[in-house]
Amino acid sequence: MNPLVFSTIMSTIILGTIIVITSSHWLLVWIGFEMNMLAIIPMLMKNHHPRSTEAGVKYFLTQATASMLLMLAVIINLLYSGQWTVTNMINPTALTILTLALCMKLGLAPFHFWVPEVTQGIPLSSGLLLLTWQKLAPLSILYIISPKINPELLLIMSILSVMIGGWGGLNQTQLRKIMAYSSIAHMGWMTSILIYNPTMTLLNLVIYITMTLTMFMLLIMTSTTTTLSLSHTWNKMPLITSIILTTLLSLGGLPPLTGFMPKWMIIQEMTKNDNLILPTMMAMMALLNLYFYMRLMYATSLTMFPTMNNNKIKWYFEDIKQTTGPIPLIIASTMTLPLTPLIMTLY
Repeated sequence: MNPLVFSTIMSTIILGTIIVITSSHWLLVWIGFEMNMLAIIPMLMKNHHPRSTEAGVKYFLTQATASMLLMLAVIINLLYSGQWTVTNMINPTALTILTLALCMKLGLAPFHFWVPEVTQGIPLSSGLLLLTWQKLAPLSILYIISPKINPELLLIMSILSVMIGGWGGLNQTQLRKIMAYSSIAHMGWMTSILIYNPTMTLLNLVIYITMTLTMFMLLIMTSTTTTLSLSHTWNKMPLITSIILTTLLSLGGLPPLTGFMPKWMIIQEMTKNDNLILPTMMAMMALLNLYFYMRLMYATSLTMFPTMNNNKIKWYFEDIKQTTGPIPLIIASTMTLPLTPLIMTLY
């Protein structure tokens, strides 16, 4: 992609998200969402391939429907209240439609169908943008309206997302689809705690973005998109491969790693609010995520493919990709669990 075009598109994506986060007027929020959606579609379709074109069209149709529902909710609230203020949503019908629209933009169940399909059809760099930056704007609006949201509706969608995020990834061999189902499950965890403690949702979002960013940067560095290609990276980059597997376990929430922190704090907060059944179900469903991450580990590290001895250590050219960026991200996404007591005092 032309550098000038790339910088224009990226600045529009960033500006659209900033407009959504900082606006207090519904029309500006809607304009920010539209700018963001229309600017990211060329990023999804930058590889001129039928799969990426199909992914771009699916993303456009889903996000356009969600934007239409959002504007419908805003107009209904305008008819009842006579104002456009984001924090003053007083009509329950408008609130329900708005929640559904934002959950469709986030990819929460039962509106999750587009996330794996779009992520699979686009390059890894675009997938990184889709599963991290694109979550900021809808979550910021959910954060603002969280005191007024219907709790039953949001909790039902949250537990459905955690379930589908676990079940959907079980038979997958494509790493991008696995990351997409992981994103659906993490969104379920974030929105489940939104009613009780919205600030903890932001903590979970920061940790999720750190881990997903690390994972995608390592996959881009090794150019791996399938389980088979990941298992062959042992011959080329054994250290990077072991870091990838550790980051996967952190995404699954295994206790010694960073990914355990948000799950632990969310379960603790829910039990403080006398909600016992939901965190129990979510903890059980998290085992499904951990299972398919462990399956990746097994396929990569505990099975040896039949290769000749002179092919064990492959000869390859000097790597020109930057490796300095992922180093602090790797540390943040795997080793920050000891900071939990400090973070708990802040939240």
